[in-house]
Amino acid sequence: MRQSVSTVRVLSYAVLAVAVAAGTTGCFKRGAKGDYALAPEMRPLEVPPDLNVPTGAGGNQVPALAAAPQQAAPAAPAAAAAPATNNTGFIVPGSKDEAFNKVGTALEGLEGVTIATRAQLLGSYDVAYEGSNFLVRVVAVDAGAYISAVDPRGLPATAEAPVKLIAALKAKLAP
Repeated sequence: MRQSVSTVRVLSYAVLAVAVAAGTTGCFKRGAKGDYALAPEMRPLEVPPDLNVPTGAGGNQVPALAAAPQQAAPAAPAAAAAPATNNTGFIVPGSKDEAFNKVGTALEGLEGVTIATRAQLLGSYDVAYEGSNFLVRVVAVDAGAYISAVDPRGLPATAEAPVKLIAALKAKLAP
């Protein structure tokens, strides 16, 4: 019995302490006035004083540009321009779709080439050849279709296997 009286006393002190703390912090105040009592979307925006007025130092003025020479506009879009022929790509006449089908047939006929996936809309074949994995890509250009090897980073594949495969494709497809 003695223990329950002390427990009740401790709990009553705790409740009294919480009530006093809540009362002094404003939790139970009714009719609170001021902007903090409004809904968040109704409160005025608080802007730091140094952001209200621009400084007179001229630091926020746009500098005048010197007269720049006019640059010539490119003659054709970058995707339609014919890339330079090199050891990782070549150009064949015809449409992109025709070239894509020809490349597929040629890849299937080459020994050691494994086609993992084909994506005609993207114009690419994911191939494995002599231990290397890379893309054979077909892109429409002004002169026809550009066929190239691309590594997984999207850069021209310059390793031995892609260069060798592109040379074999060029021998089969180039006019």
